[in-house]
Amino acid sequence: MKIGFIGVGNMAKAIIEGLMSKGVEAKNIFIHSAHKSNYEVYSQETGVSACESNSEVIEKSDVVFLAVKPIVVEKVLKEVKDSVLTHDPVLVSVVTGVSVAELEDILGSKDVKIVRTMPNVNVEIGEGMTALHKNDNVSDKNYQLVKELFEKIGKVADIEEKDFSTFVALAGSSPAFVYFFIDSLARSGVKYGLNKQKATQIAAQAVLGSALKVLKSDKTPWELVDDVSSPGGTTVAGLLAMEEAGFMTSIVKGVDATISKDKG
Repeated sequence: MKIGFIGVGNMAKAIIEGLMSKGVEAKNIFIHSAHKSNYEVYSQETGVSACESNSEVIEKSDVVFLAVKPIVVEKVLKEVKDSVLTHDPVLVSVVTGVSVAELEDILGSKDVKIVRTMPNVNVEIGEGMTALHKNDNVSDKNYQLVKELFEKIGKVADIEEKDFSTFVALAGSSPAFVYFFIDSLARSGVKYGLNKQKATQIAAQAVLGSALKVLKSDKTPWELVDDVSSPGGTTVAGLLAMEEAGFMTSIVKGVDATISKDKG
């Protein structure tokens, strides 16, 4: 399969590097962006194929990732409209906040194959979480091909388009929330004498193991909380202090704010 990328920003690079780490050959990846120095240097560093235009990316690819900023998506798609309609690739959008219907309107056709996606940054290390939604023109076979690409670099969830803003909060923005939590735990360790590097490693491993425990357990997260919480013990004391400070409420408010911002 030939895979193209229009736009070579952080998310595109995360996907590219995740795919290459799982065996996708660099020579089968084609890239172009508005900044020649950026994509040419990246091509030299990674071995992926640099193209002279976005249209060339489309002409050489079976699947094309649209990975540009929302503010320029209309300009970019209008420039490559003829190539999209002629070569008919599967267009995989990772553009935040732009619906399938809006992409169809920009291209002036409802016959294009579009899969709207929302990956998170952890695709770079093969542990991503990606939302997928296709339009009616994408065959089951083509949709499965796109799913398999993302399954190489993490887990996928088929969701309705109306739920994408919620997904943004739960998976797209949440890595930053988790990093913040890990850093807060680490700083607490520093308060009591650990150096920051060691405290961060301890906290990060604890979060990693806890997440895996949730995924592998038949119990709910709250039941797992109970398992760790001995009557009258240190964990209960910590949980009560966190909740008194508004721990759960602050998380819900953070999700609310993320969804509200995504919806505009």
